[in-house]
Amino acid sequence: MEKLERYRKIIKDALAYYLEIINQHPKPNKETEVVFDEERDHYMLINTGWEQKRRIRGTTFYVRIRNGKFWIEEDWTDRGIVPELLAAGVPKEDIVLAFHAPEMREYTEFALA
Repeated sequence: MEKLERYRKIIKDALAYYLEIINQHPKPNKETEVVFDEERDHYMLINTGWEQKRRIRGTTFYVRIRNGKFWIEEDWTDRGIVPELLAAGVPKEDIVLAFHAPEMREYTEFALA
């Protein structure tokens, strides 16, 4: 349980960090929000708003904690969230790049599942 609580704190801190960076350059009619569900361990950074009469919505990050590992489902940042996880002491075998097809994960240096 200690590991799970530590991983929850790591991901929430990382998302708060990215939100702070994004909020340094706010865009009119657009919002970025941190959304998390600790009961099911889903963590997201989402964007909503309007641009030239068009609805804007999208996910910057979507990370799950599943079976004691971080599952990076979506990551649309320049650098990616993985360096933040590694810097926080998360071992590579506890990080799954779930946005890669299962058969491609063996070519990364991270967990297969």
